[in-house]
Amino acid sequence: MTSLRTGGDAGQAFPIYITVVGGLLFLALAYFAVGQAAATRSEAQTAADAAALAAALESRDGLADEWLANVLEPDTWLDIFNGMAPIPNACWRAHELAARNDASVDCRPDGLLGYTVVAETNDTVGDTIVPGTEGQKATESATAVIEARCSFKPPAEDADDDVLPRLSCKGEHWDLNPDDLSDLPGPEDLFDVHLAD
Repeated sequence: MTSLRTGGDAGQAFPIYITVVGGLLFLALAYFAVGQAAATRSEAQTAADAAALAAALESRDGLADEWLANVLEPDTWLDIFNGMAPIPNACWRAHELAARNDASVDCRPDGLLGYTVVAETNDTVGDTIVPGTEGQKATESATAVIEARCSFKPPAEDADDDVLPRLSCKGEHWDLNPDDLSDLPGPEDLFDVHLAD
């Protein structure tokens, strides 16, 4: 009698076991789908961040070149540090870097000293158990800004034309000598580039 009951109990447990295993398998596949989507979003965010920074760095270098070209004309420095120098749009750099990250971007200047990039992955999320996701791509955005690191006192009206202002850049100081311009700050000394919060 007892053995018959045990056999009957085992027969009833098998469908429950199959149901539990099937449910766990479904959950595992669902987590995998979520993981695929998260990885694709992460790729898009990386591409957006890198592209925005690349465009901002290109502009930073252009501003630094403008400052070097006008180092003997301190009345132009303020415009350069405020981003009002005649430098070309650097979105081409964002497109170039996005292509290396297997993405496409929409880039636009954000004010005088920044770039906003919207990146879309070229790859899709792929086949998952969630219907309709196989053709979806991830889209993320990022903004990079350029900030002047330096300040100076504009020359007085009656100042000698041969005297250049002292340039102070986040704790570092340059006393510029117009007769010896061998020790000048680099682009990274003049401007900071970072992603906006």
